[in-house]
Amino acid sequence: MKITKLSTYRVAPRWMFLKMETDAGISGWGEPVLEGHARSVEAAVHELGSALRGHDPRRINDIWQMLYRTGFYRGGGVLMSAIAGIDQALWDIKGKALGVPVYQLLGGLARDKVKTYSWVGGDRPADIIRDIEARLAQGFDTFKMNACEEMAIIDSSRAIDKAVAKVAEIRSAFGNEIEFGLDFHGRVSAPMAGALIRELEPYRPLFIEEPVLAEQAEYYPRLAAKTSIPLAAGERMYSRFEFKRVLQAGGIAILQPDLSHAGGITECHKIAAMAEAWDVALAPHCPLGPIALASCLHVDFISWNAFIQEQSMGIHYNQGSDVLDYVLNKEDFQLDGGHIRPFVRPGLGVELDEERIVEQAKSAPDWRNPLWRHADGSVAEW
Repeated sequence: MKITKLSTYRVAPRWMFLKMETDAGISGWGEPVLEGHARSVEAAVHELGSALRGHDPRRINDIWQMLYRTGFYRGGGVLMSAIAGIDQALWDIKGKALGVPVYQLLGGLARDKVKTYSWVGGDRPADIIRDIEARLAQGFDTFKMNACEEMAIIDSSRAIDKAVAKVAEIRSAFGNEIEFGLDFHGRVSAPMAGALIRELEPYRPLFIEEPVLAEQAEYYPRLAAKTSIPLAAGERMYSRFEFKRVLQAGGIAILQPDLSHAGGITECHKIAAMAEAWDVALAPHCPLGPIALASCLHVDFISWNAFIQEQSMGIHYNQGSDVLDYVLNKEDFQLDGGHIRPFVRPGLGVELDEERIVEQAKSAPDWRNPLWRHADGSVAEW
């Protein structure tokens, strides 16, 4: 079997799909994208893909190492996202060729279902109580929300009180009926993170995500030493070599690699195993589309330390299309009490509406995250 063709399709709301074809008539799909930089990743996919034609797609480990190591310059969001989507497509092909789901190729199930959580509140946290009530009716009991709006490097007590008041309102409304994670989203500087975390401690969030940016990872163990709230990070780390340093330093209780950014299934399987060795939980980052979600789930199904999965059905980013709009086998993604069961179809288990994808790609939007500014006009972290 040989790889013959790679085609990319940028689609709404902010995703890109990759179709990899072979001379055996088996095609695989991946989701290589970096939100806001889809065209850059698309160029990287085709640049890397030019070396793939004629290769046996079943030699996944060899292809991964070839893509990673032979370019001399490596790593980073664009290149690792391109490799991730290619890797997903390779696993999809191999599973289809052998007639089994990808998790079977990775050693088989470690659990019978994967718990998911739902986003609420939007970029600027609002209407959270309403959103939680709606999701509770759908069977969710675990949520994630942005913890605050923009926050200056040294901000006021009013800014902290505003963020804490929203969390207090949630606990007052729902008590321990629900659990929720708080995403600092890189909006909180190291000087402010400790103060905000201290004020949030009485409300016992399930975790705090990206307490500071990955560039300030040296603060993770210092912040962790001051709180009992588990700290989570990883969506802006792109290889096991970056995760290695974080695990060695300590402080992070939950790793959140993104299966469409951190080298795909091959790399994130290794990251999950590294995390288990450090007694760190796994909760893959996934505010993306159906192929990215399916890839995450296959790693969750086989990783003992995977405890919850992000998914973006109905998320505020999905303007124009939602996760299952491009999926034909929607029933395989149905939630049962907030859980997803293992796929039974071979490969990644996603049957895509290729006709819709091709049509939507003709008018794909160029998504950009918003530009936020502080009151003094300086650029704020979104």
